[in-house]
Amino acid sequence: MNGIEIHPIEGIPEIGSGDDLAALVLAALNGGPLQLAGGDILVITHKVVSKAEGRIIDAADDAAYRAAVENEARAVIRRRGDLLITQTDHGFICANAGVDRSNVAGNQAVLLPLDPDKSAHRLRIQLARAVGFDVPVIISDTFGRPWRRGQTDVAIGVSGMEAITDHKGLPDSNGRIMEATEVAIVDEIAAAADLAMGKTSRVPAAIVRGVDWKPGSSRATDLVRPPREDLFR
Repeated sequence: MNGIEIHPIEGIPEIGSGDDLAALVLAALNGGPLQLAGGDILVITHKVVSKAEGRIIDAADDAAYRAAVENEARAVIRRRGDLLITQTDHGFICANAGVDRSNVAGNQAVLLPLDPDKSAHRLRIQLARAVGFDVPVIISDTFGRPWRRGQTDVAIGVSGMEAITDHKGLPDSNGRIMEATEVAIVDEIAAAADLAMGKTSRVPAAIVRGVDWKPGSSRATDLVRPPREDLFR
């Protein structure tokens, strides 16, 4: 590996319901020095995917916002004041069911895509038809973590690559066989891409180049730990 590059895709306009994300990404790249190449990975924030899919609601006040959170939650895991830790229908454990009012016009809020893996797959197929080669797609969102302060981006949708790099059964640098090492590579890529996109720069997508990824049919939901393995619930 010669190093990893992360290139923000600038020039993507404000997204509305029904917009063609693949066409807008390619239009932002058109004629510029940055172009998709073989081996690249496209990371795109869930917010623009949700907007394109019409997953926008009116949340004129806090009561409407809380009602939306309750509606989007399959289960409430913890509750502290207005903050809810919920399980979504996707199986994700996150704050307020992923309902987000940041970077949204007016009194609106953005919901998670109904099926982020399917959304990633659709975008990947559209890009492949346009550029003539396959580009894995990761849809990212910002999640907190129960055992560490601060937030980081993770993959909530993936298409075209394995979500986990499994090192079990392989020797480490000292020859000891690893028994439990699984790397959530799509989460690592999502977090790395966010360094280039940022939270306030209105750059919703990035190209990650130089990662040694494995083609596959994984889903982001494969990363959700089954309840029998979850020590925090």
